[in-house]
Amino acid sequence: MITLHTAATPNGHKVSIALEELGLPYTLKVIDLAAGEQKQPPFLALNPNGRIPVIVDHDGPDGGDFTVFESGAILVYLAEKTGRLMPTDARGRSLVLQWLMFQMGGIGPMMGQANVFFRYFPEKIPAAIDRYQGETRRLFGVLDGHLAQHEWLAGDYSIADIANWAWVRTHRWSGVDIDDLPHLRRWRDAIRARPAAQRGIEMPPSKVDLTRDGDEAAKRFAEEARRMVETGANRPKGNA
Repeated sequence: MITLHTAATPNGHKVSIALEELGLPYTLKVIDLAAGEQKQPPFLALNPNGRIPVIVDHDGPDGGDFTVFESGAILVYLAEKTGRLMPTDARGRSLVLQWLMFQMGGIGPMMGQANVFFRYFPEKIPAAIDRYQGETRRLFGVLDGHLAQHEWLAGDYSIADIANWAWVRTHRWSGVDIDDLPHLRRWRDAIRARPAAQRGIEMPPSKVDLTRDGDEAAKRFAEEARRMVETGANRPKGNA
């Protein structure tokens, strides 16, 4: 059994989607980010960086509890534990890790900053918004070009697809269109149709549909996130 400490964010949903795809039994511990629960001692004992998600594998490598934080590291751990969603040969494993790192080092941080400056930051700074939306758009173009020649990012469907999709699906929340990126849209829709992906993004469900925009729930969600930015309750200490 695995305990997943998480919240309804793209990084959190990466892990719940993977757990659903792998069919691993898990229990959900939802962390209240707005209340700063991730900065309290019980959570910091699991992840000193104070970020979700975290898993505790109660049947870890030595037979007891084993804690893993950082979403990319969790995905690799789960893939290696089960022998699924990532090849075991050196070439195939490397391809998956390359596209996983693409998300961890590029897609996630750029979209995260686009969200902050476009949605949450109390002062609108056009240069910052343009910078992060533009870089997000550039990275989307990289994905679209690669997917023009490949069904999935790295051979078969893998943790690389899960990691990137969990963020790309929220592109509207970052203020970035993908209407003219047909291969990225084809890939997005193919993963969205997978039952495990549908279940994973409901574990836990978000207060707002980040694939849409403009309704009252979205405005309330943005205001809550804005207060977190202003108070530093969830000030980033690194990508998770």
